[in-house]
Amino acid sequence: MANDGEFQEQVRQLGMLIAQFDELPDSDAKVAGRELVQLLMEVHGRGLERAMEIVFDAGNFAPGIVDKMGQDPIVGNLLLLYSLHPDEFETRVQKAIERMRPRLRKLSCTVELEGVHEGAVRVRLSTSGHSCGSSTNDLRSIVEDGMYEFAPDVTSLEVLGLEESTPAGFVTLESLMGQRLAGVGATGNPLERDGVD
Repeated sequence: MANDGEFQEQVRQLGMLIAQFDELPDSDAKVAGRELVQLLMEVHGRGLERAMEIVFDAGNFAPGIVDKMGQDPIVGNLLLLYSLHPDEFETRVQKAIERMRPRLRKLSCTVELEGVHEGAVRVRLSTSGHSCGSSTNDLRSIVEDGMYEFAPDVTSLEVLGLEESTPAGFVTLESLMGQRLAGVGATGNPLERDGVD
């Protein structure tokens, strides 16, 4: 049985092969290849759908089995691929937000869901002045990884509130240099002021 890492590698390889296939020149073989993949997807989808019906029809299955299937990284992605995932898109997005909150809290950051619309997700991050040196890239990475883990079908993810900010009382080198340069003339010499030597 493949572990999660092997599965992710297989998915990555599959994506690369599909991209290579799409770059082939149009031909009868390419058309037949597309039809083969489409038919295979339909057959697998029907089989998986029927398996889910059997589980539901059994009635007395283990509590939460369908939820566990949806939460499994391999089975959940397969269910999602065939539009059989037990959780709606917005539910999965909300679960992603809840899952990333503790990690962001440790970095003095909070996350709120601003909106979901047709696969597009907008979240807002708020940091205190003490975000433990976490860069905006670190925070963005936490949000993106967390979101795509639960909702890989997100079509766009907008992260608001990540504008680079400087801690209170911190003076940037650029602002110091700007003040210094403001007092220097075009020749590079200090500007002469009337009545001042």
